Amino acid sequence: MRQVVTQRPSGQPEGRPDVARPAGLRPGWLVAGLAAVLAALVTGVSLGPVSLPPGSVAVELLNLLPGVGLDSGLTEREIAIVTELRLPRAVLGLLVGGLLALAGGAYQGVFRNPLADPYLLGVAAGAGFAVTVVITAGGVGGALTGLPVTIPLAAFVGAIGAVTLTYLLGSAGGRSRSPATLILAGVAVSAFLSAGQTYLLQRNSDSIQQVYAWLLGRLATAGWHDVWLVLPYFLLTAVVVLLHRRELDVLSVGDDEATSLGLHPQRSRYLLIAAASLGTAAAVSASGLIGFVGIIVPHAVRLLAGSSYRVILPLSMLFGGAFLALTDVVARTAAAPEEIPIGVVTALLGGPFFVLVLRSARRVLG
Repeated sequence: MRQVVTQRPSGQPEGRPDVARPAGLRPGWLVAGLAAVLAALVTGVSLGPVSLPPGSVAVELLNLLPGVGLDSGLTEREIAIVTELRLPRAVLGLLVGGLLALAGGAYQGVFRNPLADPYLLGVAAGAGFAVTVVITAGGVGGALTGLPVTIPLAAFVGAIGAVTLTYLLGSAGGRSRSPATLILAGVAVSAFLSAGQTYLLQRNSDSIQQVYAWLLGRLATAGWHDVWLVLPYFLLTAVVVLLHRRELDVLSVGDDEATSLGLHPQRSRYLLIAAASLGTAAAVSASGLIGFVGIIVPHAVRLLAGSSYRVILPLSMLFGGAFLALTDVVARTAAAPEEIPIGVVTALLGGPFFVLVLRSARRVLG
């Protein structure tokens, strides 16, 4: 029998367990992710009530780069449609989808559950409750809801407040704050806030349609305002999560082993939770509640590209943005001139996806 010898990595002290180094991100997958983002961007800008040639749209997008001045063949009106209407919406879809998928991947690593999603700690319930309070307090079309920043701000504050409440509730029993305790606290907070939202809707039935229009998700945006609001949170979340993606691979072997390798599990876990929750809150504030993106995309990346979070997180961010931007195209065009709520489209895609996952799991186990 051949003897297998495991070589200790250089610099690893004696006495520490040998941990197999997970495979890194392959250039081919990175190129595929960037290509998906570019394809989704061009498709999102090209399709709509007025269809534009994808080649001309691509040239016009290149003209946005400094020093580029190519003739796209588009009229002034068509250029305005590209730069002022469709491009901001497509970019917002890339940002929101990237945030939700990145946060979902981070949550799955922190809680060691491939089916964890960005709304696990009460973000959705907190945002929904806060938006319901604002809408019912101002009345449909009232002065309060007429402010363009009111509902997004309420959603953001409600989401952050719910996560904070979950953290405080999870730590009430002592200094030991395990992932399981946080999940239970998130369930309790979500149930409480959902009950409050239901009570408010029952007392203000004339606001139900407006509340549910927000809850089902949308990417409608007038100009670049929403993009500039989300962009700082996207950059902050992406930097923090991607810089700590290697730590998720270490956490996957258990807290004791992670500690022996020089990692502080609790500190890393809560830093990642804070960054992912902040990004999710920003995404929800701009788009409403869009489900399944944070589950579908990281899980698909895990099945196709590898189980290391060095691979899952950056690819989830890229493919998540492309997925939501393309889903928004379906929402805008499938029932034109009406627009389907994008949350409905993602739910219709999410159901069959999990059926396929279940069938695959049965084949493996059976």
